[in-house]
Amino acid sequence: MELHANARLSVEGRRLLCRRVRELNWKVADAAFAGGISERRAYEWLARFDAGENLTDRPSRPKSSPTRTPARVEAVIVQLRRLRKTASTIAALLRMAVSTVCAVLARLGLNRLSKLDPPEPANRYCRRHAGELIHLDIKTLGRFRRPGKRVMGQGADRRSAGAGWEAVHVAIDDATRLAYVEVLADQTAATTVGFLRRAIAWFAARGVTVQEVMTDNGSAYVSRLWAATCAEVGVVHIRTRPYRPRTNGKAERFIQTLLREWAYAATYRDSEHRRAVLPEWVRYYNTQRPHGSLGHRSPITALAAA
Repeated sequence: MELHANARLSVEGRRLLCRRVRELNWKVADAAFAGGISERRAYEWLARFDAGENLTDRPSRPKSSPTRTPARVEAVIVQLRRLRKTASTIAALLRMAVSTVCAVLARLGLNRLSKLDPPEPANRYCRRHAGELIHLDIKTLGRFRRPGKRVMGQGADRRSAGAGWEAVHVAIDDATRLAYVEVLADQTAATTVGFLRRAIAWFAARGVTVQEVMTDNGSAYVSRLWAATCAEVGVVHIRTRPYRPRTNGKAERFIQTLLREWAYAATYRDSEHRRAVLPEWVRYYNTQRPHGSLGHRSPITALAAA
């Protein structure tokens, strides 16, 4: 059940109003005042209550739409759409307004080409051994000199104008979910290549030999410097298909956890304070939960309680 956005009373509130009048002998004006509605509106709810109707909001759709596109024409539009014709092409073939065709397609849920194909089944995968595939991704975060409006609310002194940005580079193993994270000044090719070298060395120190890395199609990952570095260190670079971030979903999901449990989980004095907490957070993530699972407790909370 949906209520109108400006509705003063819920269904139970309307029922209470009617019972006050019919069972407790309240005056209609008093019951309307108590419910915060007009006396005229109270009489309308009473009439529906006396008639045995439900007290939910009625739909605003008209009972009949004489100018609606006929069903046979809609069927032709659907057939043409199944042939992957655009709305403009369909409108030209049927000599109709483009807006009408777009309205029909939106009503039938065929306004996007992706809706024409059946839903894609879940395609989950996991490499068997550590180091077979490392997922890489980058998340930009704004720097700040004082806690901002996210935690302090609106205010004139809650902005850190001109503080700039910083890039959180992440690397997570596909098999074990072992993660390595750095907060760097930018996401240029030189910075990203440096992170790759340090990540490979960090995994190697833990007995993990990196064989393949997966990234999106960011400018740093498609650069010649990145390709040359991958060839030099002996790793195979895999890129995701454009507009398909789910392929690199383990890194994308880890970034969500990183933001929720570290970046936005506490009130930091400034961005340097937030950066200083990160190593301890990653250590907790890698050691205190199997496969990096945090359960229901934030590591920030756990570290504060320790």
